[in-house]
Amino acid sequence: MNTMKTTRSFKKGLLLIALCLTSLMLTSCDASDVTNIFSNKKEYSTTLFAMDTYMTLTAYGKNAQEAVTAATKEITYLEDIFSTNIDTSEIAQVNANGGGDVSEDTAFLIQKSIDYYNETYGTYDISVYPLVYEWGFTTQDYKVPTENRIEELLPLIGSDKLHLSYHDDGSATVSFDKKGMMIDLGTIAKGYASQKVADIFKEYDIESGLINLGGNVQLVGSKTDGTNWNVAIQKPDKDAEDSDYVGILSTSDCAVTTAGGYERYFEEDGITYRHIFDPSTGRPTESTLKSVSIVTKSGIDADGYDTALFVMDLDGAISFWREHKDLFDVILIAEDDTIYISEGIADSFTTDYTVEVIK
Repeated sequence: MNTMKTTRSFKKGLLLIALCLTSLMLTSCDASDVTNIFSNKKEYSTTLFAMDTYMTLTAYGKNAQEAVTAATKEITYLEDIFSTNIDTSEIAQVNANGGGDVSEDTAFLIQKSIDYYNETYGTYDISVYPLVYEWGFTTQDYKVPTENRIEELLPLIGSDKLHLSYHDDGSATVSFDKKGMMIDLGTIAKGYASQKVADIFKEYDIESGLINLGGNVQLVGSKTDGTNWNVAIQKPDKDAEDSDYVGILSTSDCAVTTAGGYERYFEEDGITYRHIFDPSTGRPTESTLKSVSIVTKSGIDADGYDTALFVMDLDGAISFWREHKDLFDVILIAEDDTIYISEGIADSFTTDYTVEVIK
């Protein structure tokens, strides 16, 4: 019998608007702060459900409500063009038709995904979608495909078989080398959306804001008193409560995202199959990591790198970070709960767990 545990309940943190609800938690506000968000016209917060997760947007400033309203509309728009679960979306239409025209936003994100594919030696790959679908992670009809079926689908995988032909207005036509190829932007869409929201906040002169898109946290500036936000990294165990965390990162004006196999998985015959796939094998990854957290300026980069490093395993992730240390910082949690943290943020992270600083 298969058992499945999807993303944990998002309702636990909803009353504390400044708390992140899944992989990351913001611990910067207490109950009085939450009350103040709604009573002070210069502070505005809202929650919404989009991209298959609960989201919280909070802005501080004279244009706070206008900024949050504009950001909410942007998220809804992006979901409508990116989601594989909306038949009329650009991605769903491309998958159904074996290619087709996409808007500038979609073209940009597909190109970024191709760039990440090349940069991460293929461990980040949006074309793995046919396998994700076959295993039932998109339909919740979970199953372990036969080896023959996996071998049949593997030739469809590889973003080097995905192409964009650009038009003058920035839109593009998507084409595939092989019939049956499909793509999914789910591993990067929230990071792109969080960056777009941060840009909108800045357009409205918001100097302090919290953007929590279901575990993708984007911080605009610092707290209103000028101090850093505190971002708690959740304990990456499938039986952990939402409030369980392994450490707190003090930071500001950046994105923090986490990838891990503990939130979505199914079990069959005593084996756990996680939702993050290794494109080279066609199977859910058997990573030696429990979770990967990325800290960087760009929400897009954070979302792109966290999945790739998770697939790389501990040694590969450390090696990749050393080659790209100028681009991002990293918090890696290994199977034995040892935390490996890059030197750039080591002094800003507080934990009771064993820590190894990577340099």
